[in-house]
Amino acid sequence: MMKANDRGLSTSGVQIMPSMDGEIPPEGNTAPHEKPGYILCSWVTGFLETPAGPVPRVATAMGPADRRATVRVRCGIGRHNYTVAPGLYAVGRPGSDSDVLVTANFKLTFDHLRKHLSGISAWILVLDTRGINVWCAAGKGTFGTGELVSRIKSAGLEKAVGHKRLILPQLGATGISAREVKRLSGFRVIYGPVRASDLPRFLANGKKAEPAMRQVTFNFRERLVLTPVEVQIALKPALAAALVIFVLSGLGPGIFSLDAAWTRGWDAIGALAAGMVSGAVITPALLPFIPVREFALKGIITGSITAALLLLFVPGTGIAPAVALFLFTLMVSSFMAMNFTGTTPFTSPSGVEKEMKRYLPVQMASLLLSTGLWIYAGF
Repeated sequence: MMKANDRGLSTSGVQIMPSMDGEIPPEGNTAPHEKPGYILCSWVTGFLETPAGPVPRVATAMGPADRRATVRVRCGIGRHNYTVAPGLYAVGRPGSDSDVLVTANFKLTFDHLRKHLSGISAWILVLDTRGINVWCAAGKGTFGTGELVSRIKSAGLEKAVGHKRLILPQLGATGISAREVKRLSGFRVIYGPVRASDLPRFLANGKKAEPAMRQVTFNFRERLVLTPVEVQIALKPALAAALVIFVLSGLGPGIFSLDAAWTRGWDAIGALAAGMVSGAVITPALLPFIPVREFALKGIITGSITAALLLLFVPGTGIAPAVALFLFTLMVSSFMAMNFTGTTPFTSPSGVEKEMKRYLPVQMASLLLSTGLWIYAGF
């Protein structure tokens, strides 16, 4: 349920905040299972009465509101507030012996789980991960042992089920101590497959994972679906950089020229855009085929090719401005590609740190050199 003008999470596992699903209906116009001033989220179909109290039943099919919100969040719009309330949920009509699936309260993660549970009756225990997905939350500690044990107690899970087993996503293992969970709560942890899409088969196999279910993939589609967020994150810094570019482009013998700022500025903006496309789109798309390990170096390679193609469309460019545009393009490409390391399974935290220490000075030097050459060319 959601209530207008309230923000926060209720202890019953129901959100109390302005809905992304639609408007709040007027009082007196509610369904029997709703309260005046509240409205069910579009993905909640009702409540299941249990010894632990009423538990929200959620749909497994994604509705129009879910799909629209997914597109927005994939583009980085409102993604930090896209959460469901932590607590206990139900799919189908689970009973005391039904499995308990544990997940994060980032709604994209929650949605990805429930949409693969069609025809299955199970409990979903949602942890408060501050709106972060399972893998990242496990690394940050919010998908952790303490939160899991606390949520088991606050949700009254022992009243709802008659067994002592939990099925956790494999990628949450780094944040959970199965031994401590068992000691503190009595529940046994079973690690499920990497992908939620494998859960039906995993459950049908007696909770045994096939080798392929333990492997992390990062195919073409999985890489490109991350691109909109990477671009959106870079938009504000890019707009600020564009203003600086126009100012620098206008510097010349007459101190400052609006004509030069306009004509030369667009050439530099083109280099900025080319670098962003190279680092955030081309590099991820060709990731396995670029024959180096470091992401920053991959960005330099694709950025160099992109910059060379860009210069073909910038007529009458002298040596200094051409070199400036070339260096600026590959610098932006390298930085965007390096930033992409945090969204891949190809790197470790220590590897990312090592790469940043190696390539940030190179990128800074390229930026300073390209800026100096661009200002020099104006004179």
